Amino acid sequence: MCKKAIQPSFKRTIPVDLAVGMTLAHDMTEIIPGKSKGPVFKKGHRVTSEDVCHLMRMGKNNLYVLDLKENHVHEDDAVIELASALAGPGVVFSGNPKEGKLELKAAFPGLLKVKVEALIAFNMVEDVMCASAHNNTSVHENQALAATRAIPLVIEKTELEKAVKIAEENHPIFSVQPFSPLKVRLIITGDEVFNGLVQDRFRVIVEKKVAALGASLEEVVILPDNREMISRQIRDYLEKQTDLIITTGGMSVDPDDVTKAGIEAAGFDQVHYSAAVLPGAMFLLGYHRASGHGTAIMGLPACGLYHETTIFDLMLPRIMAGERPGKRDLAKLCHGGLCQNCTPCRFPTCPFGKSG
Repeated sequence: MCKKAIQPSFKRTIPVDLAVGMTLAHDMTEIIPGKSKGPVFKKGHRVTSEDVCHLMRMGKNNLYVLDLKENHVHEDDAVIELASALAGPGVVFSGNPKEGKLELKAAFPGLLKVKVEALIAFNMVEDVMCASAHNNTSVHENQALAATRAIPLVIEKTELEKAVKIAEENHPIFSVQPFSPLKVRLIITGDEVFNGLVQDRFRVIVEKKVAALGASLEEVVILPDNREMISRQIRDYLEKQTDLIITTGGMSVDPDDVTKAGIEAAGFDQVHYSAAVLPGAMFLLGYHRASGHGTAIMGLPACGLYHETTIFDLMLPRIMAGERPGKRDLAKLCHGGLCQNCTPCRFPTCPFGKSG
């Protein structure tokens, strides 16, 4: 385990064979190649005569005992302060640091929110660090979100206070927004599907993805490429206390693709068409405040039938978490918005769309 050098002003070096009865000032890590790595003696452990041989086998010929001054904080005490300042709603951590480190975890399923610039500022402080998962990642209960620690065994109190102040002034740097059990209704468009020439495959895809986040698919309708029928069906859904309307197909530039026009004709206040993401560039996102229910609508392009992960997987968790992404949010996805089509697909444990 690598540690920054301890300054002589608060260090006493003790030969290990003379350390019996002494209290360890930090965790002692043992590495067994190919098998394990972890603390075999914990901070606060009082060394016994039986421990001496074990410590020597670990290569520990000397131990040190700390004599902390008023302006010094041990790593375990420091990391608890750091974690407390970083953690916001929906984020939990244990009170037992391991080798001076604490993990922040999700208290429940939801959307991880990270204030990235504040996190960078936090990491600019001497002798502290925090690494995290990507912003806007869908997380499950007890999933690791971030890990923080003081770098040296002992940190200057002034540096600790700087880091804590940054976290508190930007609180919360980490939070989890819970998913709401939205009522979702689906419109599948396309003459070929309506006339039975092609079997629909979108319903299974949509149903699986909304259910995974705790939503319910209340109703499904298949319609031809007819602007008036699509618009009328959307208005019908708006009257049924619908949280999210999803349409599939009809989002490209062919003459028969009239779904976008049908959505616009239904009276949505905001309609954002196109996203800086591949696959999923011809995506539509809109909101209908006049319905009194704040209904959102998504128009899914046909790429959702051929790609396991698309823009739908990036936007659905944000809508489920109560967010209302707009045009800039769709544009911000450009950096990281190119799917690498990995086999097998590793989403969401990959960078696809995470910079937004």
